[in-house]
Amino acid sequence: MSKFKLNLPNYLTLFRFFMVPVLILEMYFIPDSHWIVRNCVAAGIFLICSLTDLFDGKIARKYNLITDFGKFLDPLADKFIVISAMTMIFYLDFYKHLRSFFVFVFIVVMLREFAVTGLRLLISNKGVVLPAKPLGKIKTALQMTFIMTALLEPVIYRCFGILPCIEGSTEFLSVYPPLTLLTMAGAFVFTLWSGIDYFVSCGSYIDPEK
Repeated sequence: MSKFKLNLPNYLTLFRFFMVPVLILEMYFIPDSHWIVRNCVAAGIFLICSLTDLFDGKIARKYNLITDFGKFLDPLADKFIVISAMTMIFYLDFYKHLRSFFVFVFIVVMLREFAVTGLRLLISNKGVVLPAKPLGKIKTALQMTFIMTALLEPVIYRCFGILPCIEGSTEFLSVYPPLTLLTMAGAFVFTLWSGIDYFVSCGSYIDPEK
């Protein structure tokens, strides 16, 4: 009986899974009175996870360590860390006045990920592993950029005296931050586009009579 072995890219992918509860607990338990520290630490954790996503793919391709296990687990780890970070950002009060927009984007992201994951399971029964596609990679990069921007833009504004917060408040009051809104729009567009592209390209594997 052969042993189950993991290569370095697989370990980097699993590392992102383990960082999900760390990110959630950090954003939940650090109090509002230390919101700058909370946002910066969360951004640091998320940046490390994003870099492991970049490096595991490069290492796998360079050293021919690409496996079906990695093809399946890598995009799943991205979904976990992105959805967890988005959930915690919506939980915070910085963008309370924009929460309806954020929730709409979040719902689209969730529906897209459920749909593509279901598609992967469907075609895997036919012996086909659906790897990450270029549009999907752009989507993930934009989602990660949006999260980093949403975490750091209020910090930068406060450091430069632009953030109009009243004393004792952590709410990003009445501000429509341009970079956060721009990256959110980009993530939204490519989330939809990449999801549609997956279903169009895999249409030949979907047979309603089987």
